[in-house]
Amino acid sequence: MADPGRARIVVAKPGLDGHDRGAKVVARALRDAGVEVIYTGLHQTPEQIVATAVQEDADAIGLSILSGAHMTLFARVLELLRERDAGDILVFGGGIVPDADIPELKSLGVAEIFTPGASTPSIVDWVRANVGVTPAAS
Repeated sequence: MADPGRARIVVAKPGLDGHDRGAKVVARALRDAGVEVIYTGLHQTPEQIVATAVQEDADAIGLSILSGAHMTLFARVLELLRERDAGDILVFGGGIVPDADIPELKSLGVAEIFTPGASTPSIVDWVRANVGVTPAAS
């Protein structure tokens, strides 16, 4: 049974990109911070990601995209969330995203983009502030 005081985040690797080290590092940092993380693995379609988020009653989806397909993949995930009446699920992401594309992604509804060099503490702090995380018991 899910802990109602913990945020639930789906961390996903959409598309054909086969590099998931960064996604796994972020997933681990979020888990260590008290977030319940559902990692979907490599090569997920937007449909699979949204289905998982809805099924798992996720509060947010974190997408890791290094392939250059960020405009298409983020847009499709957001579109599917609206279609599934799940537009309240926050979408954020990271990876190789040119600075010039970030304003357009945010105008589509992406809450935040973390580019290379973003620290895991900064990502965790953002998630705490925007998704809500009960600190892990020590």
